[in-house]
Amino acid sequence: MASSHDMSAKALNASHQLAALTDKGPLGGFKKFISRGSMVDMAVGVVMGSAVTAVVNSIVKSFISPLIAMIFGKADLSKLLTIEYNNATISFGAILGEIINFLIIAAAVYFCIILPINKLRDMTRAASGVEEEESPAEPSPEEQTVILLQEIRDQLNNGSRITPSQH
Repeated sequence: MASSHDMSAKALNASHQLAALTDKGPLGGFKKFISRGSMVDMAVGVVMGSAVTAVVNSIVKSFISPLIAMIFGKADLSKLLTIEYNNATISFGAILGEIINFLIIAAAVYFCIILPINKLRDMTRAASGVEEEESPAEPSPEEQTVILLQEIRDQLNNGSRITPSQH
């Protein structure tokens, strides 16, 4: 009869073999992709976007649309500012309505999510005494190209040959 120590060692060995198997090939790539921080951030963003959309839709339906109706005489902007010709309709009102919705959603996300999170992050840094260190900015690709071209020009002006090993 195997001891519990032998069984746990076998289980540990099996889990290591399974992990090694999933770290290779397409499964390994998928595992890395799904466990990246940006993927988790995106998932949180989708969930938060859904929640914010529900709130914004309620604001639009219960507050903005009645205001628009008070101003323009119609709650639905899609029928406002239309051009019809040969059974085709261009609706500037619908575009205006979607622009208003976009601005409301953008404002809600900024003021209800981004601004409080940034404020909380700043307060946490201030409380912990950690100051943000500025790292030297890396030159942009355009700046790197200009620097490289200047080096080539200088070497050509000096009469020296450029060899591939120099860069």
